[in-house]
Amino acid sequence: MKIAIIGYGKMGKIVESMAKNMGHDIHIVIDKNNAEDIKSQQFASADVAIEFTEPDAAVTNFYDSFSQQVPVVSGTTGWMDKYDDVVNACSQADTAFFYASNFSIGVNVLFEMNKKLANIMQQFSQYQPLISETHHIHKKDAPSGTAIHLAEDLISAHSQIKSWKKESSENNNDLPVKSIREGEIFGEHSIVYESDVDILELTHKAKNRKGFALGAVLAAEFIQNKKGIFSMKDMLAF
Repeated sequence: MKIAIIGYGKMGKIVESMAKNMGHDIHIVIDKNNAEDIKSQQFASADVAIEFTEPDAAVTNFYDSFSQQVPVVSGTTGWMDKYDDVVNACSQADTAFFYASNFSIGVNVLFEMNKKLANIMQQFSQYQPLISETHHIHKKDAPSGTAIHLAEDLISAHSQIKSWKKESSENNNDLPVKSIREGEIFGEHSIVYESDVDILELTHKAKNRKGFALGAVLAAEFIQNKKGIFSMKDMLAF
């Protein structure tokens, strides 16, 4: 498979290494110093693009890829206010788009456990839930896309929680989502239920970026020759 990489930071380089190890060809690399090459014939001949950039660049990258019928796998977060527009652009271009706030298989298992736990815990009003996420100091969006995903899933499954609030809230019907930025932490996410007598906690800690890269390359394989909008839930068949 001919893969175009959009964004050649730490994640882009690990995706490159992972894809090569899995037998794929890195067809072209697009970064800030050659951004216009995303409109080149070489880019247009790629089988799929894997995109890890920044929120203010991601949507333009999607549109440029779709315009050349190149399917996109993206792990960039912080742009979801444009999600409906991106979905419409993908549909109009008759291509494929695979988005995940987190490509880690472990995190996606956590997503499923979070929903099941919320469904159980809604009957115990003495427990107040919160979500905490910690990332490296270079991460620009807060809360993380993964934390927002966890929050929205928890709200959908817990009848007593109506909305999430950044950092804190005095309302027991709100879900606090706390963000910490320190060091070079790859990503830690916790769902915590606390009462006066105990604490119940689900936590995922990423040891490195390889799990994210593996998931992204598997996603690229998954959408090859497909059209439509896809997620990790489709690929993992939960």
